[in-house]
Amino acid sequence: MADKEQQQAYPLAPANGYARSDAEAGMADSEELRRQKRKKLLLYIAAFVVFQTAVIVLFSLTVMKVKTPKFRVRSATFVAFDVQPTNPSFALNMNAQFGVKNTNFGPYKYDSNTVYFYYNDIQVGSAVIPKSKANFLSTKKINVAVDLTSANISSNTSLASDLASGTLPLTSKSRLSGKVELMLIFKKKKSVDMNCTMDVNISTRELQNVKCK
Repeated sequence: MADKEQQQAYPLAPANGYARSDAEAGMADSEELRRQKRKKLLLYIAAFVVFQTAVIVLFSLTVMKVKTPKFRVRSATFVAFDVQPTNPSFALNMNAQFGVKNTNFGPYKYDSNTVYFYYNDIQVGSAVIPKSKANFLSTKKINVAVDLTSANISSNTSLASDLASGTLPLTSKSRLSGKVELMLIFKKKKSVDMNCTMDVNISTRELQNVKCK
């Protein structure tokens, strides 16, 4: 009888001890899981911020970067061709093709302008380029008729020797003014200078060696 009372007064300790250890272990595991989830969330947020920053930088360096278009003489054919080497003179009617190359991610809208043709810095012709636009990542081709004449060239120039050699050297100069439009909102003014040299082959009646800066 005394043994039973003694057992009731002092219950088995291990049962309660194990119960407390399991609960504490469960709480510790739960807290560790929460910490791991928070770490993963922070890593995801950091990775997203880095990705967004990279996208913004790439976008700024490519799409939003405004490049200067190029304005050049592309080619030409001749309708009328009158060249007199012995009495040095020329009167040419040329169908010239110009090109406005736009490498931007938005259209380049330009105003009308004039292209001037020169022989030894003497103006021998001109062509009016109408107002228009070059679409994004494309080249706008413009066909214009140009009359070239030696009427303003004096007799003491090297025209006689050039015509006798079979080549008429010419230069063309112009300045194109306009705006590049990005995202239908941002507009950036851009002016383009043309400075081209070329040769008219008198025997073949072709425009050759077109080089533009």
